[in-house]
Amino acid sequence: MIRIGLTGSIGMGKSTTALLFADEGIPVNDADAVVHALYQGEAVAPVGAAFPGTVKDGSIDRAELARQLAAEPQRFSELEAIVHPLVRQKEQLFLDHQRASGAKMVLLDIPLLFESGAADRVDVIVVVTCDPQVQRQRVLARPGMSEEKFAMILARQVPDAQKRQKADFMIDTGHGIDQARSRVRDIVAAIRQGKRSETKHA
Repeated sequence: MIRIGLTGSIGMGKSTTALLFADEGIPVNDADAVVHALYQGEAVAPVGAAFPGTVKDGSIDRAELARQLAAEPQRFSELEAIVHPLVRQKEQLFLDHQRASGAKMVLLDIPLLFESGAADRVDVIVVVTCDPQVQRQRVLARPGMSEEKFAMILARQVPDAQKRQKADFMIDTGHGIDQARSRVRDIVAAIRQGKRSETKHA
């Protein structure tokens, strides 16, 4: 079973691109969705203990957690030490299920694929990218986003240029959904034909 790792910096269109893979029949494991579920389940007690005041109505209040992390960015590693092993467990359950179901190819949507060391767990890396100005417009249009928050997020992510250098395939989402969909179909077809990489800077 081929494991495709999908990643990209904030605002590059990764979540939309993951849906395009799903449209092609590729099972998708969304790490962000897994974290969201964990913040309503297994991660509530340990995160709440480490970050007092973040539990609200039995779930982690992500806004309060983000506020605390913005005040003390050095504590991101503490949070990741709690959450990443739980995410890995869920990912393994997904892989086991898909393998048992006979899936030939799956997509692991991992925002911090390079930052968390997850690149070693995939067979093919697909990086989603776009022009920096498009990225900036998309991110700053999000509710609750600010220049400061955007800068903090970017500071924790491997730069787009470095991601592109490490990619086996790239998808530029700056030219509309139809072109992105066509690119996804080309990549899926190439992988099915046994291709695991292409010219990085074509």
